[in-house]
Amino acid sequence: MTENNRRFPAEWENQQGILLCFPHNGKDWPGKYEAIQWAFVEFIKKVATYETVFLVVFDEKLKGKVSEMLEMARVNLDNVSFIIQKTNRSWMRDSGPIVVKNGDLREALNFNFNGWAKYKNFQLDKHVPARVADFLDMPLTQVMYKDKPVILEGGAIDSNGRGTLLTSEECLMHPDIQVRNPNFTKADYEAIFKEYLGVSNVIWLGDGVEGDDTHGHIDDLCRFINADTIVTIVESDPKDANYAPLQDNLKRLQNAKLENGKSPKIVELPMPNRVDFEDLRLPASYANFLVLNKCLLVPTFNDPNDRIALNILADCFPDREIIGISSIDLIWGFGTLHCLSQQIPA
Repeated sequence: MTENNRRFPAEWENQQGILLCFPHNGKDWPGKYEAIQWAFVEFIKKVATYETVFLVVFDEKLKGKVSEMLEMARVNLDNVSFIIQKTNRSWMRDSGPIVVKNGDLREALNFNFNGWAKYKNFQLDKHVPARVADFLDMPLTQVMYKDKPVILEGGAIDSNGRGTLLTSEECLMHPDIQVRNPNFTKADYEAIFKEYLGVSNVIWLGDGVEGDDTHGHIDDLCRFINADTIVTIVESDPKDANYAPLQDNLKRLQNAKLENGKSPKIVELPMPNRVDFEDLRLPASYANFLVLNKCLLVPTFNDPNDRIALNILADCFPDREIIGISSIDLIWGFGTLHCLSQQIPA
């Protein structure tokens, strides 16, 4: 094993920009693709107010169309850099590279995206990490363990930048649903996290929320908001399917320790009321927020709890502007702001 000083920075550390991919596959949002495009323009506009958007577009034709839409919406185009790359989907948190610090340098990690071990069409998405690393002029490392490619999505992990990582058993350890890495043990994952992310301490949560297409991504459940504080979602209705698993996660966090041996501070965040579309429950969660330089973008769902969640998160991030982004259309694709983005550390 080569000696390295890799460290997975926390999302609130200084960023060069945010990687986004303009949606071109309407199948991810059946019947809502027109609305999604404008929702996405608004998302880009907010990010570009604070930092650079690295915007992946399918081809030159789409780049032209998107440029026109951004101009109509008065987006600061000086803060948008286009990357031409064909993709299957737009979920950059999962198919894009995870950028770590290695000593003083940055390194892009390719975690071998495979469509969440669920969908067959990910062949174009597999090329995103290399294309982005090339565009940003940083080395790309394919993550391997015991001579096999390791499959891990960015939405499955959250870091405090000091050596502690949050993840979930449902996503990584389930024996037969959406199995990314067959026969991997917790010890295997912890060895990978140590080598590639500089993580010495892993906090394992249990199950994710009902309706989560990724089968337990952590970025819908709980997030670090600073080095020693974790915000976690709770369901107030004991009859709701999410009540018991989220209570279990809360207990795990209350019993957890950080890399320094101390107990984390826990902040509880409500769930919005059920969001249903057709016959599906959608995984709406305020925990899917995106931390930017000087700003926090929070998904909202036209719900009375929106205001409560925004106020709680405003207390968590006193030095950042808190902006709610209506995600009632986005969530029809089973994810919102955090799932669609990937931060590029400065």
